[in-house]
Amino acid sequence: MRVFGLIGFPLSHSISADYFNSKFRALGLMDCIYKLFPIENIVELRNLLHSETALAGLNVTIPYKEKVIPFINELSSEAQEIGAVNCINIRGGKLTGFNTDCFGFGKAYLKAIIETSSPVLILGNGGASKAVQFVLKKYGIDFLVVSRTKLYQTITYQDVTNEIIKNYKVIINTTSLGMFPDIKKLPPINFMCISAQHILIDMIYNPESTEFLKQGLLKGCMVFNGLSMFQLQAEKAWEIWNSTN
Repeated sequence: MRVFGLIGFPLSHSISADYFNSKFRALGLMDCIYKLFPIENIVELRNLLHSETALAGLNVTIPYKEKVIPFINELSSEAQEIGAVNCINIRGGKLTGFNTDCFGFGKAYLKAIIETSSPVLILGNGGASKAVQFVLKKYGIDFLVVSRTKLYQTITYQDVTNEIIKNYKVIINTTSLGMFPDIKKLPPINFMCISAQHILIDMIYNPESTEFLKQGLLKGCMVFNGLSMFQLQAEKAWEIWNSTN
């Protein structure tokens, strides 16, 4: 038996177990199972690794994409540069960390972003945001990061002027605001300044249409939810877990 799973907290929003277990059934892989592991503190990962001896791979979600790094034996070059891990390959007791968010983000949204010829406003500065920043840097796309607190090369939500919103035609929500079960929440920006020329991208996939995206639809924006990115990064994780390297 090979066990795969997702660590994070909370995990009530996640469709990962359904996605992978359906995949295993479709492929006839009766020796594979995917579980959710809602751990309230990252140090619980040690107990999990000890108790689940058949663990072959893990996905990592909020709030542990950065906090998990000290528990990893080796990082891929991308995960090291990004500073966040959302996929762990476990082989012979060795944990190798990867970042598949950057792959999923690039495949899902990059074409639409490039076509706007606009700088990007990134809401949030956690692990998912860092993967987005990595991709945008790679393609020479200017961006501005908004965080709840003042950090190096970021601004706060209070600093987001109407002019900024008008000039940054691509706005990406990398936070958990609006994610199930708190579906009424949304990032605190002035949606009155958003026009039909904007693209709104939400990395949340549950619910399918967040309050953030609904505000964009009211303005006639092109909107993208996080489902395609989720599927792409999940398939990349499966490829990593089955790699012979």
